[in-house]
Amino acid sequence: TRTQEEARAAVLASLSSAGSFHDSKYLTRASDLHANSSAIAKQESELLKSSKALAKESDKWQKELDKATKGVKEVGDLQNWAEMLEREFCVLEETLRLAE
Repeated sequence: TRTQEEARAAVLASLSSAGSFHDSKYLTRASDLHANSSAIAKQESELLKSSKALAKESDKWQKELDKATKGVKEVGDLQNWAEMLEREFCVLEETLRLAE
């Protein structure tokens, strides 16, 4: 009857209004998610590029460190050789002194 039709129309209008509100809300969220996804993809690409550059720089510094380590080792070897010669000269000097 008429009261039922009016009640039914009121319920449908209320549901339609609520649906529109939620549609709008979720469309805004979906739009934001899409925009954020694009921004994150761009940041990910930039991060990957920066990571590769950092790895390249790290390799460069590792090579320099290896060179420096080799140089220090060579200096240490040279010092050991010089100390060995000094000991041998001391022995030779003592031998010559005793021979006189």
